[in-house]
Amino acid sequence: MTEALKIGIAGLGTVGAGVIKLLQANAAHVAARANRPIVVTAVSARDRHRERGIDLGGFAWVDNAPDLAARADVDAVVELIGGSDGPALALARATLGAGKSFVTANKAMIAHHAMELAERAEAMNAALKFEAAVAGGIPVIKGMREGLAANAISQVAGILNGTSNYILSVMEREGAAFAKVLADAQALGYAEADPTFDVDGIDAAHKLSILASLAFGARPLFEGVTTAGIREILAADIDYARVLGYRIKLVGAARLVDGKLLQRVHPCLVPMAHPLAHVMDSTNAVLAEGNFVGRVLFEGRGAGEGPTASAVVADLIDIARGEFGPPLAMPVSALMPLEAADPLAPSERVYIRLTVADRPGVLAEVTAILRDFAVSVESVIQRGAAPEGGVYFVLTTHRTPEGGAWRAQPDQRPRQYAGPAAHDANPGELICRSQGRPTSRRPACSTAFWCSRWSA
Repeated sequence: MTEALKIGIAGLGTVGAGVIKLLQANAAHVAARANRPIVVTAVSARDRHRERGIDLGGFAWVDNAPDLAARADVDAVVELIGGSDGPALALARATLGAGKSFVTANKAMIAHHAMELAERAEAMNAALKFEAAVAGGIPVIKGMREGLAANAISQVAGILNGTSNYILSVMEREGAAFAKVLADAQALGYAEADPTFDVDGIDAAHKLSILASLAFGARPLFEGVTTAGIREILAADIDYARVLGYRIKLVGAARLVDGKLLQRVHPCLVPMAHPLAHVMDSTNAVLAEGNFVGRVLFEGRGAGEGPTASAVVADLIDIARGEFGPPLAMPVSALMPLEAADPLAPSERVYIRLTVADRPGVLAEVTAILRDFAVSVESVIQRGAAPEGGVYFVLTTHRTPEGGAWRAQPDQRPRQYAGPAAHDANPGELICRSQGRPTSRRPACSTAFWCSRWSA
């Protein structure tokens, strides 16, 4: 067995402490797999005196995280600080610039700076590893980068945020409103005090841009991800989804459309026969379609101390073995500079839930508006009064250009938009978005929630 791999850790929160615990508890197992011991020699965090449930006495303390990179007793650095820029990015640049390997769980930094960091890693022959950045303990990065390397991937899609999935699962089980479930989740520690990144789809968008890069051999294009969250979903929407044979999930999905990259994160009505419909609570799942392997599903715990620490240490074992490889599955020079696809371009079948005035002629008004935009109605459901007044009115359409259905809305100036997350490879999926409506332009219609559907 060769000399130990000595690591420095920046960030001693839940995951950082978990990495130390795992390396200590499984030291012999890790050493056997890595063919050398992996030991922590130095650590850095904002508060030296905070109680973390671990003994830091045997490690050198470094006040300024980027200084870890220059230490002679550090061979590789683990970054668990978070944030797309700031100290995390400074540490990444310093570590790779020193020719040392770098491991991170920071999906925001990788989504925004993967090209720069991958170039530095390749130039210095150092490893850049980020398994823990996407779906926690699920080995989806290694699976996409290595296990599916022989396949042309037609699409990648998944449930990428455990907090949102947990909220939707509880809303379904209890018939409760979003605001109540979010407040309860925050009280229990399942959701952040500021849940914006989770419930508005930003966290999932970071992860999706990384997966799309690996899947399609493209430069990461985070700014090209169309995103919508789950704040506008009502218990009524979940009930209508059930009646129609679906379950609402926040799904991120990417595919190529006419040589351009279509990336979307938004609520979807997933058919009950589809495996993503049965991914509940805080579980994550990623589905990829390869031209030879077919459908592959990765599923498991997507966050937390144990799963994320497991992914970090798996990357360290690769580094200890000398297994580097291109960070983004192929050399940076070979990555395609794809343009973002128009999210309004695909043709989809659409689900629309309207809140309308309870009076004769409403159906005729709605269908006339849709007709004007070449949208053909397939079915109609009307049941139950809306709490804000009026009644809920649900309809589904035949396949129609996404842009036509969007322009048919009463308010043509959307506050947020998210197009369909998939295509015919996943039969029956519905992709949702929610939009408030003024009553001045279309008196029959005050609010709406609408979705695109995949069909076989």
